[in-house]
Amino acid sequence: MQRICQDDYNEIFHSYQSLLDHHLKQDRESRWVRCGIQTLKLKPLVAASPLLTNPAAFAGGVSVDAIDDTVKNLGLAMRVERDLYPVRSTAYKSILDRAKIGGSVLPKLKRETLADVLNTCFAEQKSNALVLIRDEKVSAVHSGDERDYSVLPIAQLLSLLQKKLDARFPGNQFETGYSDHAVTGASWTMPDQKEDLIGSYTDLLKAQGRLRMAEKLIPGIRFLTSDTGVASAKVSAMLFGSDMPILIGGCVEVDHRHQRTVSDFDAALDQLFVRFGDTVKKLQELTEVHLDYPVNAMGRVCKKLSLPKKEALEAIRMFETTNGDQPATAHDVFVAMQEIVFTLHSKKTPQSKLLTLQENLSRAMYLDWEAYDLAKAVTY
Repeated sequence: MQRICQDDYNEIFHSYQSLLDHHLKQDRESRWVRCGIQTLKLKPLVAASPLLTNPAAFAGGVSVDAIDDTVKNLGLAMRVERDLYPVRSTAYKSILDRAKIGGSVLPKLKRETLADVLNTCFAEQKSNALVLIRDEKVSAVHSGDERDYSVLPIAQLLSLLQKKLDARFPGNQFETGYSDHAVTGASWTMPDQKEDLIGSYTDLLKAQGRLRMAEKLIPGIRFLTSDTGVASAKVSAMLFGSDMPILIGGCVEVDHRHQRTVSDFDAALDQLFVRFGDTVKKLQELTEVHLDYPVNAMGRVCKKLSLPKKEALEAIRMFETTNGDQPATAHDVFVAMQEIVFTLHSKKTPQSKLLTLQENLSRAMYLDWEAYDLAKAVTY
């Protein structure tokens, strides 16, 4: 049974209230500790570690499950002020940032050696850290300077977003929510605003004979954020109704930096309608980009975006089977590339990886497609 203290915990939410309740509880129980980097101390937490047989050495509330899970994952514990906590894998990058070191050799070191290296580097730092302790573990070690990291409580962001949606897009419907220790995502559809938001686009599809696609599409948005440094607070435009929702670009984004607050996110949401329209317009423009070698262009774009090779080649083959060697538009290819997401979803790929893939794939809308339209085939 998966427990929330475990590094691989993730949960799907089928209602807005359940997602909000989860983060309200998480906000209440999380601790944000601002302290000097020099005061942080790491210890190895591996099978041979004395800590493994001494659970009482850890802070109150830290379970044996959390300790054992850390042994299987990052293998480190951290003393924050007077208390010792297991360290979650999500904290690793931010720990390296505070130590101001990096390199591919570090993960290969024995945990005892890695802890010594990091402690030596910590001792040389004069600045502060902002440590997030959540679900029994240290989940992130951000910069303690508010110009470098600003806390944007997820429950507050969700509440503001729902309020804005209800005011601007009445009849909006919550689709799904997702949360793990790295990111939180949620999506909504706005069926009553289909004509306002994507009317011109669906009219264009109908004119091109894509009646079924035009009828099925529903505008929506996706919210994505993170407390562990993975993502900003972001709202992106989505199109629902196909096999998998199509992410077509960011509309609103507020970084966890420069002393940003939830009020900044609130203000940015006022631009959601306008920027949604701009994003749809960019998608429409792809229908005007004609490609003489669309299969080759698709291969080059997939390679450019570092999309998963096996699934990309499968999507390219499917498109080639359907389109043959005929010219096509960049829009045709962009839609065909969505098959990569659907294939990975069918293979039970973790939701967090699908979210990242969709973000990456949406970048294709903003490429210079004609630069990839070459007669020579690409070696992927």
